[in-house]
Amino acid sequence: MRKYKLHFISTLFFSFFISCNSNSDQDKMEIAKKNDYKSYLVNDKNIKLENAKKDIDFWQKKYDNNSNQYTYLIKLAGLYSQLFEITGNIENLYTAEKLLLECNARVKDKKASIHRAIARNYISQHRFKEALIYLDKALVLGENKLDTQKMLFDVYMELGSFDLAKNQLTIIQDFNDFDYLIRLAKWNDHIGQLDDAIKVMEKAMVLADNSKNQELKEWIYSNLADFYGHADRVEDSYAYYLKTLELDKNNMYALKGIAWIAFSNDRNPEKSLEIIDYIEKKHLTPDLYLFKSDVYDFQNNDLKSKNAIKKYLDLLSKNNYGDMYNKYNVLLYNEFSDKKNQALEIAQIEINNRPTPESYDLLAWSYYNLGDFEKAYEIARDFTINKSHEPSILFHNELILKANNKLTKENSNKEELLESLYELGPNLESQIKNI
Repeated sequence: MRKYKLHFISTLFFSFFISCNSNSDQDKMEIAKKNDYKSYLVNDKNIKLENAKKDIDFWQKKYDNNSNQYTYLIKLAGLYSQLFEITGNIENLYTAEKLLLECNARVKDKKASIHRAIARNYISQHRFKEALIYLDKALVLGENKLDTQKMLFDVYMELGSFDLAKNQLTIIQDFNDFDYLIRLAKWNDHIGQLDDAIKVMEKAMVLADNSKNQELKEWIYSNLADFYGHADRVEDSYAYYLKTLELDKNNMYALKGIAWIAFSNDRNPEKSLEIIDYIEKKHLTPDLYLFKSDVYDFQNNDLKSKNAIKKYLDLLSKNNYGDMYNKYNVLLYNEFSDKKNQALEIAQIEINNRPTPESYDLLAWSYYNLGDFEKAYEIARDFTINKSHEPSILFHNELILKANNKLTKENSNKEELLESLYELGPNLESQIKNI
């Protein structure tokens, strides 16, 4: 069993993104129609990518001619961060970090905006505790304090400091502010109020549309598509991924969302793989191979599934992703008898990095897979049961409770899991039905 679903991913506040075929699923309505998106699978030039490279060349030359201007380093760091978002190449993110740290040294730690930029970079790297250090420095300096307070909410959420996050949300409250609304939506989703979260996101969309800011519109359309998917409003989700692509035909995140719809809702693995293969050429990240492996599992193609996992591991070994793929590795390693202890070690690292219900779920799941059901239950009881509405966590809780003979009609979430099959993916369907 494996499940790597799409997650709410934000380039604004960086909340970090998927095996038994059932005949009953063949009557699902096909939503992803190739005529809708085939024009986005054409290997044309990526204008954003070309412009970013030209801008890097421009600012690098300016800096080479006048190395006293630290502001040029800030421009370059922002452009390398943009390259990372476009291509997925982790080295661009590290280049941006190096430039920002050099810039910070030049101004002797006295610019809040640079501290925020470093924090933003560390959030992308899943270095949340270090991000918090820089945001605390920015808060003391006070420059554009509201921007710092918004980012503090983001980091508190990632660190599982939910009381602090809630307090921060009160501090930044402004129902006419886009940044506040998207954070309020994240909070509503966290506490299980998905319908309210969607309503807030829709209000934020109105602000983005009125602003005429294309990047804001792209962001809100793609993330609203995610929320609709979480709510099993798959047609709406699909429509908003397409709206995103209308603004930027190279938006690989939206294409990945459509690939998931083709796979999980339409049960059309061939169509999904065609989209993933295209994304692989444009924005290669390790999790794409795990997505492919899941699709191959659905096709009962064990050889291709194993090959996809090999490519995932090879890509990790060739690049230093730090802790960015810890969650994926825990879930993956728990499937192999010789890697389960390694999965447990990584889960414990994640607890140290970000003690959230999601991280404790990885720890409980690792103990469960090692056969220590009692330890798994103790962790789930204290840190995940009734602490998260995430379907994957509910699924793990269900199996852990069952293994400890503590699953009852009163504490079972089976019906909710069945309603979340689109989000969980088709490879889990038979397991959920057989709980």
